[in-house]
Amino acid sequence: MMAKIIQEKDVTNSSVNSADSQPLPSKDSSLLSDAGKRLEKALKHIDISEDAIARLRYPKATLCVHIPVRMDDGSLRVFPGYRVRYDDTRGPGKGGVRYHPGVTLDEVQSLAFWMTFKCALLDLPFGGAKGGITVNPKELSKAELERLSRGYVDAIADFIGTDVDILAPDVYTNSTIMGWMMDQYSIINRKLTRGVVTGKPLTLGGSQGRDQATATGAFYVIQAVLPKFNIKPQQTTVAVQGFGNAGAVIAELLFQAGYKVVAVSDSQGGIYAPRGLDLPSVRHHKAQSRRIKAVYCEDSVCSIVEHKTITNAELLALDVDILVPAALENQITAANASDVKAKFIFEVANGPIDSAADEILLAKGINVFPDILVNAGGVTVSYFEWVQNRNGWYWNLEEINQRLKTKMETEVEKTWAISQELKVDMRTAAYIHGLNRLGEALDAKGTRDYFKD
Repeated sequence: MMAKIIQEKDVTNSSVNSADSQPLPSKDSSLLSDAGKRLEKALKHIDISEDAIARLRYPKATLCVHIPVRMDDGSLRVFPGYRVRYDDTRGPGKGGVRYHPGVTLDEVQSLAFWMTFKCALLDLPFGGAKGGITVNPKELSKAELERLSRGYVDAIADFIGTDVDILAPDVYTNSTIMGWMMDQYSIINRKLTRGVVTGKPLTLGGSQGRDQATATGAFYVIQAVLPKFNIKPQQTTVAVQGFGNAGAVIAELLFQAGYKVVAVSDSQGGIYAPRGLDLPSVRHHKAQSRRIKAVYCEDSVCSIVEHKTITNAELLALDVDILVPAALENQITAANASDVKAKFIFEVANGPIDSAADEILLAKGINVFPDILVNAGGVTVSYFEWVQNRNGWYWNLEEINQRLKTKMETEVEKTWAISQELKVDMRTAAYIHGLNRLGEALDAKGTRDYFKD
């Protein structure tokens, strides 16, 4: 039986809701369980086999490691690390590696779950995976970070591979770290293996556009969606939470397109200027001082302009047209969702809104565009990099961005069509779309009905 989209059905007494056929574990991890709640609404609109649901209940493989690192002062520290391959039915696992003191197995499993649906939604020949190390990278020297990165690959080398599981950058990892990881894997295997890691430096086989792909893809989504609501950039205010690799770039892209970006923030707090911020100047100042200030720069001279210092919580509650959470998970929960005033939310971060907050925002009439669609530009250009590595033929930036734009716009339109046809929110439509493709792939290997016949 192939999965297909159907009108809403009552699954209350259906065997797919039996105790041994839940889509995700009801124990082990609160974040993963919360992530799985998004499937409950989607399952009402899709005809998918019990076999497929049972196989999506748990990650396919989970690896926990401990990485000893000799520090610069001669001491030894041991860091916990993880790699999770949630599902590889549609292709090798694909997912980033994050360095953060809050990394846990629960978080990595949830991120791998989201990656599974993200890759299916974008119709990429990948499954979902993710990795992470529990570390505050700001406390390590560059030499210590290199030893940690190479040690992580030493520990997981048998778990990854060009056709098995492919690494990429994530929170607090970058192209340099990806280059170290690719190099270490190549040393272990005694051959150059570029395709095992994406997001690498260009000179080591990286792709044009990969460093800004998450933000660029999100920008294409926003540009494709807002005309449906007759929204014009010049009349639209924006607040961006998270001024890192993705948040800073999406803020500047929106600024360049004519949107009025009035607030941005990082882990230390934020700034708010009702008249709008000059994003190139703010980014320049952040690069020079590592602090966010509302400034206007002419060449290397920057002058502070009128602004208000705000907290991340205050930014989320600003009265703006568009809110872009681009930081970490669970920034909007049942505790603060009622304070959100934005008309549109575009999730550039993974899982910034929990399932309880979803219902509150929906009741308030706020349009939420989900992470598995909005931030999929990163994995899409990672796919382009993987293809280029395998073929030995590399595209220029214009070709990359055009391919990315086409891919993002195509899946936005398909997801939007499902949302309109079934009268469901965009998150549910995105899960329906991804689950449909996953179900078809899982069912292609045989189902109970097939073997019973």
